[in-house]
Amino acid sequence: MDTPPLSDSESEESLVSDRELQDAFSRGLLKPGLNVVLERPKKAVNDVNGLKQCLAEFKRDLEWVERLDVTLGPVPDVSEPQPTPQNKDQKKGVNPEDDFQREMSFYRQAQAAVLAVLPRLHQLQVPTKRPTDYFAEMAKSDQQMQKIRQKLQTKQAAMEKSEKAKQLRALRKYGKKVQTEVLQKRQREKAHMMNAIKKYQKGFSDKLDFLDGDQKPAERGAKARAKGQQMSKGPNAKRRYKNQKFGFGGKKKGSKWNTRESYDDVSSFRAKVAHGKGPRKPGKKGANKRPGKRTRQKMKSRTR
Repeated sequence: MDTPPLSDSESEESLVSDRELQDAFSRGLLKPGLNVVLERPKKAVNDVNGLKQCLAEFKRDLEWVERLDVTLGPVPDVSEPQPTPQNKDQKKGVNPEDDFQREMSFYRQAQAAVLAVLPRLHQLQVPTKRPTDYFAEMAKSDQQMQKIRQKLQTKQAAMEKSEKAKQLRALRKYGKKVQTEVLQKRQREKAHMMNAIKKYQKGFSDKLDFLDGDQKPAERGAKARAKGQQMSKGPNAKRRYKNQKFGFGGKKKGSKWNTRESYDDVSSFRAKVAHGKGPRKPGKKGANKRPGKRTRQKMKSRTR
């Protein structure tokens, strides 16, 4: 209900009253305790008929399947010691200030109720498991769940990307470390070889092990032993087989010397070739011409 607007006279009276109250407060005329709210004692109402009606509504004669109410204590804790006749009457209470103990008591009481109710429901042939084709509407819409899924996927992709970046940085550090180690090893080997060469040049050492390169001492020793055994035993099996099959290849030294048979054999003699009457080879004209007198004298002076 709307209040009617105040007239000019009423507004002036309200202003005057407010001013009077302010003046009285400034003068100290207004003191606490002048306006006191009196509290009356509550009147107790004993509505017997209403209480009986409420009790009748609560106390319905329904079957247990419709009510599903059980009153049980918590399941006994296995970790606690078994009760003895001495401490059987002493029940350990739950500390309400301890969150874990309070929640654990709720959990154990619910567990006791489930253990007591399940056989009863099976006896009454009440299904207790959700069917395979059960469809329930989600509390959140599909669009909201899609947004959440996209956000999780984005977060997971960012985490994977950062993890790959960390691995790449670690690999780069390891690669640089390996590269520096290889370069330092090469520098040490080069310095060692240069020192060995200088010692060999100055005659301080007669060993040529530095020519083997990157071979390890064990490999060099095995190679030297194998070579010594081969030289002591003679040619290898392949060489011996070829010598047996093809022979030794004949005499090499003095193969161009004349013998009696080659001296008497004149079958390859050609008179035209011997006297220069055959076809000449193309070349400089007068190449076989005898040098002149002045040239011969110069040659003789040079030889002297």
